[in-house]
Amino acid sequence: MIPLDRLRQITERFEYIEARMSEGGGDIALLGREYAELRPVVEEIRAYHQLLDDMENVRAMRDDPEMKALAEEELATLEARRPEMEAALQLALLPRDAADARPAMVEIRPGTGGEEAALFAGDLLRMYQRYAESRGWSFDIIEESQTELGGIKEVVAHVKGLNVFARLKFESGVHRVQRVPETESGGRIHTSAATVAVLPEAEDVDIRIDPNDLRIDTMRSSGAGGQHVNTTDSAVRITHIPSGIVVTSSQKSQHRNREIAMEVLKARLYDRERQKAADARSASRALQVGSGDRSERIRTYNFPQGRMTDHRINLTLYKLEQVMQGDLDEVIDALTADAQAALLAEIT
Repeated sequence: MIPLDRLRQITERFEYIEARMSEGGGDIALLGREYAELRPVVEEIRAYHQLLDDMENVRAMRDDPEMKALAEEELATLEARRPEMEAALQLALLPRDAADARPAMVEIRPGTGGEEAALFAGDLLRMYQRYAESRGWSFDIIEESQTELGGIKEVVAHVKGLNVFARLKFESGVHRVQRVPETESGGRIHTSAATVAVLPEAEDVDIRIDPNDLRIDTMRSSGAGGQHVNTTDSAVRITHIPSGIVVTSSQKSQHRNREIAMEVLKARLYDRERQKAADARSASRALQVGSGDRSERIRTYNFPQGRMTDHRINLTLYKLEQVMQGDLDEVIDALTADAQAALLAEIT
């Protein structure tokens, strides 16, 4: 059953926010964010109410003998639409992850597999860059360390755009690759891995950091393969003493490096608090689309077979080349739908 009282409350809240915004009162940015979140929900609510009104009007038409046959036919059409509209409304009413609309920090590091793992980490970086480009997002690399062969030791990127975290949050975990490395002369298939962490960007209201909890060091920047690129002490390393989290940034500007490192630190601390809250909320969290555990193997990219398999939902796509070119919507849509189904099952 659709909770009609809740629908009324949501609509009233939306209309109140709409009125406040038109008057120019309150925190416009905060009101605007809530307005944007509620608008698609209210559109579904209004469409559903319109359907109920139409059904009531058609039922009244059945009292007219001349209109009865036409009314019965129209009522059957409306009744057939009702389950689909109720399903869409239930999805719209699902609890929202407050971080879904936020930008995200994407961190990629090689796992087992040596240089091949570092090269695969680079492939994942390019995959996400292409996906971001296809969605009109900005993708800024704020920290990158490369191997001598062009692989990635570590990379942190800042991704901004519409619903970035909502689309990328299921990418966190261990990505495994099976292929013949370029350095392999015997043609043997190797298995290696890389770890991806997607963290929602934290806002100042989310995380308060005591300056006394920080140790800030400056050091000389270095580029790919350890080549010295800057003779000034511009790189910044921030250590958050209570958590032990260490963040570095080595852009050219020391001032900007402090800003970047603090943004990454806030994102990591915010992510840690979100994980704690999620664990406390749901003991069955691991049964949903991944536990969010960075050590969990989530996906395999098998190059000889041209397939990608997401182990959380048993989805296999034989379009690996397209996937590596950034064509991720099919798998992300499937993961999102599975998460929504699990949430619906949890609340019904």
